[in-house]
Amino acid sequence: MKIGKWELDTEHEVYIMGILNVTPDSFSDGGSHISLDASLKACEQMLREGAYIIDVGGESTRPGYTQISDEEEIARVCPVIEAIRERFDIAISLDTYKSAVADAGMRSGADMINDIWGLKWDADMASVIIKHGGSVCLMHNRRAGTDGQVLYEHFPEDVVTDLAESIEIARVSGIPSDRICIDPGIGFAKDYQQNLIMMKRLEVLKELEFPILLGTSRKSMIGYALDLPVGEREEGTAATTVWGVERGCSIFRVHNVKANYRAAKMALAMMRAGA
Repeated sequence: MKIGKWELDTEHEVYIMGILNVTPDSFSDGGSHISLDASLKACEQMLREGAYIIDVGGESTRPGYTQISDEEEIARVCPVIEAIRERFDIAISLDTYKSAVADAGMRSGADMINDIWGLKWDADMASVIIKHGGSVCLMHNRRAGTDGQVLYEHFPEDVVTDLAESIEIARVSGIPSDRICIDPGIGFAKDYQQNLIMMKRLEVLKELEFPILLGTSRKSMIGYALDLPVGEREEGTAATTVWGVERGCSIFRVHNVKANYRAAKMALAMMRAGA
């Protein structure tokens, strides 16, 4: 997969995407990286600990989040993206589902858009990515019905079908296949048991033949399984990373870069043993 000038060997290697939230209300680290100086220090640390990609987010997407305006989101993320691009030689992802924010972010130096709606929220998103020659992560999501429930007929096969639709949007729009990865969307449009089932059956995504990004870091699935608050979910996150490596995921979006980089590399070493 290509992200900017970087080429990822997603068939043989694993890569860590470090989360940099510049929001006051993120579920895990809200407010800790709001200042530009704090953001750059966090980026430097993640780079030192093994991050290959930095994912900048300006709007929280935690359950019950409040949507902010394009202008406010742009004001949060663009100065950070510009500063990272100026100071560090690293791939930059922008976590947004809004085309105006994506356009501003990619003009500021972002290489990839991490779209939690897989190009299905904003009809202009794909054309913006094409305009900038960018890459995209297509995450699985699904709108709730009028009763607030998200319904599936055949889970997790429906997740594969939904992602295939996102892939088709990308392809028809002209986004090159080597600039696309997919994400099962753990924590989005799924209840606790569905999240666990999706993790158990991650291999079903292989039929789509795209690199798989896994984002489980500190999420409620781990909290429910271990009965732990957000600040005590690092071991659970590392366990999901190891599981993901074994099942073919190659990019891991995490808060704790060091622990997950080491866990992923150790899992990869064991898988390669005797090869």
